[in-house]
Amino acid sequence: MSSSPTFNSIATILETDFRVERSAISPATALSDLGLDSLALMEFVFAVEDAFHLRIPEDRLDPREAGITLQRLCEVIDAESSSAAVSGQPAVATA
Repeated sequence: MSSSPTFNSIATILETDFRVERSAISPATALSDLGLDSLALMEFVFAVEDAFHLRIPEDRLDPREAGITLQRLCEVIDAESSSAAVSGQPAVATA
């Protein structure tokens, strides 16, 4: 999993935008263990959404929920990307 394109993109965002040490980033790392405060955690989720051109429904992934791992984040992103592609709808929700 650690070599998936989704995971690598997330790891790069954490390293470059949020100054998280690469050694602290693995699929099993919980979002709560990244050392980000609640505002930075929300900014991280927004940065990931922008990078993947999608919006993650809050019912699929609430970043304030304890125990959400980077692996889970990758699974949600991949599922959202796949469902948007299958439905023919753009991945970005329009409000």
